[in-house]
Amino acid sequence: MLRIKKLDIFVLKSFLLLFAGTFFICLFIFMMQFLWRYVDELVGKGLEMNILAQFFFLSALTLIPLSLPLSILLAALMTFGNFGERYELLSMKAAGIPLLRIMRPVVLFCGLLGIISFYFQNVIGPKAQKDLWTLLVSIKQASPEVDIPEGVFYSDIEGYNIYVRHKDRETGLLKDVLIYNFSDGFENARILWGEEGELELTADKKHLYLHLYNGEQFENLRSQSVISHNVPYRRESFREKHTLIDFNANFETVDGSFLNQRSDIKNMREISFTIDSLTTYVDSVGRAMHKNMMQTTYRPPVLNHKDSIKMKQSGITFINTDSIFSSLPSGDKLKVLTTTERRVSSLSSDWSMKTFVTRDADNNILRHRSDWHKKITLSLACIIFFFIGAPLGAIIRKGGLGMPVVISVLIFVLYYIIDSGATRVGKSGEMNVALGTWMSTLVLAPLGAFLTYKSNKDSVVFNIDVYAAFFRKLFGIRLSRHVFKKEVIIDNPDYENDLRLLDDLCIKCESYSRTHKLLGPPNYFRIFTNNEHDDSISEISRQMENVIEDLSNSKDNVLLSFLNNYPFLFVKAHKSLFDNRWLNALIGIVVPAGLLVWLNIWRYRVRLEKDLKNIVKTTRNVQERIRSNNI
Repeated sequence: MLRIKKLDIFVLKSFLLLFAGTFFICLFIFMMQFLWRYVDELVGKGLEMNILAQFFFLSALTLIPLSLPLSILLAALMTFGNFGERYELLSMKAAGIPLLRIMRPVVLFCGLLGIISFYFQNVIGPKAQKDLWTLLVSIKQASPEVDIPEGVFYSDIEGYNIYVRHKDRETGLLKDVLIYNFSDGFENARILWGEEGELELTADKKHLYLHLYNGEQFENLRSQSVISHNVPYRRESFREKHTLIDFNANFETVDGSFLNQRSDIKNMREISFTIDSLTTYVDSVGRAMHKNMMQTTYRPPVLNHKDSIKMKQSGITFINTDSIFSSLPSGDKLKVLTTTERRVSSLSSDWSMKTFVTRDADNNILRHRSDWHKKITLSLACIIFFFIGAPLGAIIRKGGLGMPVVISVLIFVLYYIIDSGATRVGKSGEMNVALGTWMSTLVLAPLGAFLTYKSNKDSVVFNIDVYAAFFRKLFGIRLSRHVFKKEVIIDNPDYENDLRLLDDLCIKCESYSRTHKLLGPPNYFRIFTNNEHDDSISEISRQMENVIEDLSNSKDNVLLSFLNNYPFLFVKAHKSLFDNRWLNALIGIVVPAGLLVWLNIWRYRVRLEKDLKNIVKTTRNVQERIRSNNI
């Protein structure tokens, strides 16, 4: 029986508070990105607030499934990062509670979010997507808002060109107004000019009411004679003139039935039904094309009865078309070539059209299959992103909005690149469409499992010092020794014993340097067949470190500076690469790898020779300093 404990409530409450904030932030970001794509269609249309509210509401519904994974990733990173930073996670583990048990309530909640995401994509999303695309098409076809600029001919009203030299922003008066009316045709154009004017929209928003003052009107008169070359016109001066201009500014929603072929406005059942229908259609078209092809394009030539008898009597078994063409007159050759070119061009056009029809149907099937799988993968992303974010937060142990936001954005960008790229390749037919759609899940799911395993085992995955130590060992980079004066010294150095140990250390270094010819090239066979350790160098290193540890309690700054000259010894680098003899032999057999390892070991032997000389020199300086101060 599942029991809810105080720990579950605490973890879930901490996650929910952050998830609520990150979800609305992510949804707002995606909505702004979506709005930026269609901002040109919305500006200048005079749309009412209810239309804009409907647009934002529908876009939010369609973007909820995309916002959920990113918000879960960010909230999980911040939640468990805060736990690690405040040592709450350490306290939970110290109480014997494993990480998976701590994550359990949030895992169940993320599973519920995955179900909600699937419901939105399969039930609410298709309806909202259809309404949104219908609204966008309606907005694109809506008439623009009347906002006549200064000094430019305004032609957005059909049949009219309006020019205004100056606009008074305070009174709304238009100065020096020129109107070209072509609503009855170019031959019957009417031109109005007014010194001042006003323009307003009628209450039904179907006409513009124009008031002109102190102006003139020019109008062409229809010619009564067909052969007349001069068309008379009429000129009229007025002090005040009012006219109506047809302008339908009402917003009308178009019929969205033309969107029924889109795959993103269908649920999984409708997508499956559409795929079956399209597959049946493609198969029938393919059979019809094959039948037509066999009857026309690949129809073999048929000889009449007389020609076949003549061929048999003459012993002819095949027809050489090249010789027949060469024997034709020039006129017949040109006729044959022209007929053949026309036939090939016709066949090429016919096959191009058939290819377009079949390819379009195949691409439509691939789009439907991809969207069918997308509804599942985007729902699973809610759970996968949690199993990436929560272990990362527990490992990094950084809360707030700094590091978690950066990591979340990088992971989501990686997910988006893999998903969009593989899906596009799948829709093009170059990859299995199911594999392309599931590619992002197949890549990130193992990553989530790996991070969860490492975090549950308290592995130092992101400990920079571990990787730095590995590369230092790989390339032979050593740290410098830093011995400094201590503020509090508990035990003073035993200088007499240290002097005796230093003498013994010098003897061992000199003896080892004489007996081992370190500067010469090592024996290739012995390196890859011997797996014994160098106990002499290990003893020298141990004895040197013990002396340095004891002398580091000294108050003499000069003596401490001498201690910093002692090197850190690598006790295995100048010997065989591995402790396993057979593995060493295998490396030695591979000539390029073995040669590189041999050269690297030679380099370590030369450096060891220099280190031994440096130890002897530094030891003599330390002994002289100790004796000179009569310590």
